[in-house]
Amino acid sequence: MNIKQFYDEGLAHASYAILSEGKVALVDPGRNPQQYYDFAEESDAQIVAVIETHPHADFVSSHLEFHKNEGATIYVSKMVGAEYPHTGFDEGDSFQMGKVTFHALHTPGHSPDSISILLKDEIGKDHALFSGDTLFIGDVGRPDLREKAGNMTAQREELARMMYHTVQNKLKPLADDILVFPAHGAGSLCGKNLSDARQSTIGEQRATNWAFSDLDEKTFMDSLLQGQPYIPKYFGYDVDMNKKGAPAYQRSLSQVSIWPEGSTLPEGALVIDARKNEQFVKGHIPGAIHIMNGGKFETWLGSIVGPEEKFFLVADSAAELEILITKSAKIGYEQLIKGAVVNPDGMTEKGTSFDVEAFKANPEAYTVVDIRSRDEHANSPIFEGSLNIPLQELRERAKEIPTQKPVLIHCAGGYRSAAGSSIVAGALDSAEVLDFSEAIKDFQVPVAH
Repeated sequence: MNIKQFYDEGLAHASYAILSEGKVALVDPGRNPQQYYDFAEESDAQIVAVIETHPHADFVSSHLEFHKNEGATIYVSKMVGAEYPHTGFDEGDSFQMGKVTFHALHTPGHSPDSISILLKDEIGKDHALFSGDTLFIGDVGRPDLREKAGNMTAQREELARMMYHTVQNKLKPLADDILVFPAHGAGSLCGKNLSDARQSTIGEQRATNWAFSDLDEKTFMDSLLQGQPYIPKYFGYDVDMNKKGAPAYQRSLSQVSIWPEGSTLPEGALVIDARKNEQFVKGHIPGAIHIMNGGKFETWLGSIVGPEEKFFLVADSAAELEILITKSAKIGYEQLIKGAVVNPDGMTEKGTSFDVEAFKANPEAYTVVDIRSRDEHANSPIFEGSLNIPLQELRERAKEIPTQKPVLIHCAGGYRSAAGSSIVAGALDSAEVLDFSEAIKDFQVPVAH
């Protein structure tokens, strides 16, 4: 038996291939199927099964593609109401592949239809738990994503209660030496205190994970519900797409409309400009939103742009454009790209430079807007009296910003403020909008460790 983990840094998403006797089962595969095909080919094996622990909110899975191309059986809980061909995989169900056996545990809490998969080795010993978004390293999955999306909806309190019972009745009885392989790591929005570690054991989680401590139901629920991160606009869209099954990856990418370099974009179109900051400041389409091609591009794209919107994607090279389209596809947003173009015509709007010394001399002369999260703003304040509007809410709330003074946008390191200042500049025509950018780092108090 061989277990291979695939890790997508951008979405902090872990997926798995389990190999036994020339057969491969995948758990929670990402959108691009190629790396799994490569693994199967290198192992001289065939992908025969795909297990979905639940309909994911933060990425689009390729499960349907493996069924159509390889004839792989998709195993998923009957509760999902999956619209693709599948075999129900619920509490007590199991199947054998080669010398290993997969057992389903119903582990609701992150979603009502979540399962975890217990892998037994060739002698029938419990070997590993593929815990989906139920158990993370150091935390458990957030319970507030299924109030409006999916076949089964549930209130966050109800799911938090389910998670308590999942931990007590399903996870705590497991043996200490069982390996734990979760679907996400640090940086994912599917939980709040995820570790950087990529795998663990039940024993280690018993000793270190707050959810395993001796808490009563109410204390557990209160802890779980408190301080969860925001819910991006795209999450419900991905739950629904995963329930239906996504279109084939390469075919969908090939349908994205690539416009000739220097094309003129329609007036008033929603434009996502992913070029570097210095290029954007030199000139951009008026009203363009500046989401730089960075480590979290896809998350911010799906947090700022809603799934009901169509947009144009701007880059400074064809190679960069290709990368951005594949990142958009991870969350199913390649279908929203109206046109992708290198350096379009009409980039006449210039960014304004920010004079840090002038700000230091007279900070009262500016309206300071902190676009970090509410928790960041509350727990690590930088400027007294700053207005806190988190980046993902800016398009809807920019008009709340007073414009009598120059408006100065800041985040924690400069990446988010590039997007934020572009949104505010587009929304408030008459205002002078400035981006604090990376200069903000000099104003923050170092955190003592």
